[in-house]
Amino acid sequence: MLEVGKKAPDFKLPDQNGTMHSLSEYKGQKVVLYFYPKDNTSGCTKQACSFADLYPQFREKGAIVLGVSKDSVASHKKFEEKYGLPFTLLSDTELEVIKAYDVWKEKKNYGKVSMGVVRTTYLIDEKGVIVKAMDKVKAAENPQDMLEILGGD
Repeated sequence: MLEVGKKAPDFKLPDQNGTMHSLSEYKGQKVVLYFYPKDNTSGCTKQACSFADLYPQFREKGAIVLGVSKDSVASHKKFEEKYGLPFTLLSDTELEVIKAYDVWKEKKNYGKVSMGVVRTTYLIDEKGVIVKAMDKVKAAENPQDMLEILGGD
């Protein structure tokens, strides 16, 4: 996990519509950057839908939400449409950003060891500096936790 107080690594990734996004284009806004393992799985769906439900409150606080996984642009598009997600999903099929943010880790599942994305959320300030980093977050609670960190209710 990256250190709080450090500059967040910039990136350039396609969203669910194939449009390229970079972190630097969000200068002047707070960014909730969350990494999740896979579209359309139960935990990831809970997390995404919870961010969607709270999205107006994130916008009120001047924050945007970006979700990142190694799923394809097409997979993200289906995920967005199925659940009506109002925020940007970024596709990192090459794992460049996932590795830059140190969320590609060894995971154990039913005794089997494999590499995968550890559910992690970063809050990046208007200057591009990491102000909060949370790893092994609980999918359903993470959006509310982030809103509270932003000064939510």
